[in-house]
Amino acid sequence: MTKIRSILIGAALTACATSAAFAQTANDSQTPATGTPGLTAPAAQGMQPATPAPQNLTASGSTDPLVQKRDANAKANAEYRASKKMSKADLKAQQKASKDAYKEQVRDAKINKKADKQTANNEMKMQMQGQAATQSDPADIKH
Repeated sequence: MTKIRSILIGAALTACATSAAFAQTANDSQTPATGTPGLTAPAAQGMQPATPAPQNLTASGSTDPLVQKRDANAKANAEYRASKKMSKADLKAQQKASKDAYKEQVRDAKINKKADKQTANNEMKMQMQGQAATQSDPADIKH
């Protein structure tokens, strides 16, 4: 019961401090000379108003172990998904490279086979022409 009460009191104090900070910021941006928010006296005279530096408001990390575990799990899951996506992309790239190399080898094998076949045909034609030339002599023909 006391833990719940202290958590509620802490939340209430945080809410009050936050609203007070916003109220102070809103009051600072209103000028007494013009009464309009965001305009200063030099800006009313035609000069550019100076833009305030952007403030990055960040919430402090929760001390609750369940929240810390949830945040750690979410971060780990995000890292896992990112590494899985990268691994999948690498695998696809490797498969594409392997497929391209295989296609090139098949293409080269087809060219070599065609060249070997043409060479064999030429040799056979040469042998056939050589035999035909030797048979055309009448002295070599036996009856």
